[in-house]
Amino acid sequence: MEDKLVTLAILTYAKAQILKNVLEAEGIEAYIHNVNLIQPVISSGVRVRIKESDLPHALQIIESSTWLAEDIVKEQEESNKERNKQKKVLIPVDFSDYSLKACQFGFSFAKSINAEVILLHAYFSPIYVPTIPYGTENFNFQIEREDSIKSMIETVHKELNKLSDTIKKKVENGEFPNIKYTCILRDGIPEEEILRYAKEYKPQIIIMGTRGRSQKDIDLIGSVTAEVIERSKTFVYAIPEHTPLKTFNDIKKVAFVTNFDQRDLIAFDTLITAFKSFYFAISFIHLSTENDAWNEIKLAGIKDYFQKQYPQLELDYNVIKEDNILNNLDKYVKEENIDVICITNYKRNIFARLFNPSIARKMIFHANTPILVIK
Repeated sequence: MEDKLVTLAILTYAKAQILKNVLEAEGIEAYIHNVNLIQPVISSGVRVRIKESDLPHALQIIESSTWLAEDIVKEQEESNKERNKQKKVLIPVDFSDYSLKACQFGFSFAKSINAEVILLHAYFSPIYVPTIPYGTENFNFQIEREDSIKSMIETVHKELNKLSDTIKKKVENGEFPNIKYTCILRDGIPEEEILRYAKEYKPQIIIMGTRGRSQKDIDLIGSVTAEVIERSKTFVYAIPEHTPLKTFNDIKKVAFVTNFDQRDLIAFDTLITAFKSFYFAISFIHLSTENDAWNEIKLAGIKDYFQKQYPQLELDYNVIKEDNILNNLDKYVKEENIDVICITNYKRNIFARLFNPSIARKMIFHANTPILVIK
């Protein structure tokens, strides 16, 4: 049975022609409808239509702010080739037990996509001191401070070597797959250095450990993981300290939180593409403040749509009351045996981040369930 056509966008005739060319260059058949045949250039608006099965891929293209550029196709091809050559899995470490758990996940995922693991440790050393003339009574203070910084750096090197030796033993024992990994030290604020590295080298995913419930709330405000989740432009997988999972192969059921946004469709397609080496059931969930029958109708529609797009997947859906979101979500996770909560975390401005923390940021502090954040 042939796919039915759906409207992707309504544009001016000139822009519709450009979009049609871009889509066809990506292997997507596109058609322009409702054209003024006598004077097409002055059409008030024409429809660009495509096959329904091509919708996720097409939406990814038009979501790009550069799709109107003349050389968009060439740039995308070069970018994809470069990315494929340099696949990386970034694992920020702080030498704790939950960092080692992140390494276990990271190594298994890197093996499945044939990627290199980057172990990054960032430390902050306040090296700057005011200029103090030699011979003053404060000069000894400057020397002592430099000695303490040197001692701190030596300690960091020892810890990193210790972690490397631990990983080598786990590789020899067969606990970790034998893949290439590199240890990197960077001086600076941890979250800034992690984000800077991710921006420079564009890893496939950032895998980080998080502390569990026992951590005091006051210690969580400046959490490195939360900040990376908010600002990173790539996948972030946050692993709580006490999660029973060991590798991505242990994941059997994922809860995908949706707000019925068009970007959720793109995010879901990205999720399936990135984790095509693994099999897990997916449950669509929506957080609702009131009993609205339309929410379940929309969820059922989303489930049916993706079932057609991905017939091999096992899909389900549910509505969760938002009156006590964290407790209700925890209850749902336990009852449905959810292994991972998958959340889309779109870019938000600084005021929204400060005064209305995202669901992802809340969840990493209130559950022992790993959080996968899609950008």
